[in-house]
Amino acid sequence: MIYPIVVYGDPVLRKRAADIEKGSDVKQLVLDMFETMRSASGIGLAAPQIGMSIRLFVVDGSPLEEPELSGFRKVFINAKIVERDGKPVVMEEGCLSIPGVRDDVQRPDSITVNYYDEHWKEYTETYEGMKARIIQHEYDHIEGVLFTDHLTAFKKRIIKNKLVNISRGKVSADYRLKIPVKR
Repeated sequence: MIYPIVVYGDPVLRKRAADIEKGSDVKQLVLDMFETMRSASGIGLAAPQIGMSIRLFVVDGSPLEEPELSGFRKVFINAKIVERDGKPVVMEEGCLSIPGVRDDVQRPDSITVNYYDEHWKEYTETYEGMKARIIQHEYDHIEGVLFTDHLTAFKKRIIKNKLVNISRGKVSADYRLKIPVKR
């Protein structure tokens, strides 16, 4: 099943997601998330981006066609970054939940993360480079943080109108979107 992508302005994107009970069957949801991510041409997707405030995200770096990302397709459940290390690296990022907005974000080049996969096998692994960046971006989603939160005040002012328009539904993308309902 392909879910619509929740866009900027929906409160679910700002909430710290809840842990998933260990042993829960999430296999179908994981398959659906990979299908949703692929249909939107993404390389990562977090559960809050499909409206579920749970600590789950999937990544697949293969669309970038970079040798270091070959076979980098993983599921992260109840992830916790236990260490951020390495030199800070600035790189342009975008987000399926913020269509049409891209900007430079500084992140550490290396992270160590503890997580479970969809079979509830536990891992503690260190990632570097682009793998670390993708994981940090998706991890931010389960913490209620967006990549735009990492921008300078000046850059936030520049994109403010774009973000307001997205939250009002004045946005288009080549994938299904779920626009926040204003009360």
